[in-house]
Amino acid sequence: MKRFENKVAIVTGAGSGLGEATALEFAKEGASVVLADISDQTAELSEKMNADGYSTIFVKTNVADEGDIAKLVEQTVAKFGKLDIMFANAGINIERTLENLETDDWQKVIDVNLKSVYLSDRYAIKQFRKQGTGGVIINSGSIHSLVAREGLAAYAATKGGVKLLTQQIAAEVSRDGIRAVAIAPGYIKTPLINTLSQEVIDNLVNLHPIGRLGEPIEVARTVLFLASDDASFITGITLPIDGGYTAV
Repeated sequence: MKRFENKVAIVTGAGSGLGEATALEFAKEGASVVLADISDQTAELSEKMNADGYSTIFVKTNVADEGDIAKLVEQTVAKFGKLDIMFANAGINIERTLENLETDDWQKVIDVNLKSVYLSDRYAIKQFRKQGTGGVIINSGSIHSLVAREGLAAYAATKGGVKLLTQQIAAEVSRDGIRAVAIAPGYIKTPLINTLSQEVIDNLVNLHPIGRLGEPIEVARTVLFLASDDASFITGITLPIDGGYTAV
């Protein structure tokens, strides 16, 4: 039996990168998967996965909009009857030092990286409580939930917020059979990384003692472990997936 057979998972930011890789792994392991993304192109991904025999739907979602998140959960339950796993993965970065960061850009990063996690988690918890069967929340933090780097004023602030929000949620809901964990990926080979110069990529590689960048599948498989019954006694943590970045 596949680990997530008869389970329903929402993945925000599912259109590319870590979200796409994780959505596919959930589907391979038997889950029905809701692909939430602001890009209409994610519909093509859903259609391809369905053609390959998986069970998915695409729900166009502005993750910073409360109405959209409410509809996302409603449409999930209308289609699949329940919700078991919320992977709040969507995020952006605007690379600026604090003194060069305009207020509008600060707010945009806050909305997508932190407000969206609050909304996703809140509506997932409401649904979990309605079902009375527990559930799992997995939030996307970052190594910059744990350590700073120049030029990441807004990003690091939001990812640090994700870490503490996850701990707070775990403290509030764990006794009700709801687990909340966060991941802290290092630099991963996503489309964003692929736009950088080779010199910048080489510098990033050197920050990881393992000597390379991570692969999306490595993050996805960790997310699936944390969402599975194999991690049933794990809640409230932020787990680095970083090739040793935060160890030195």
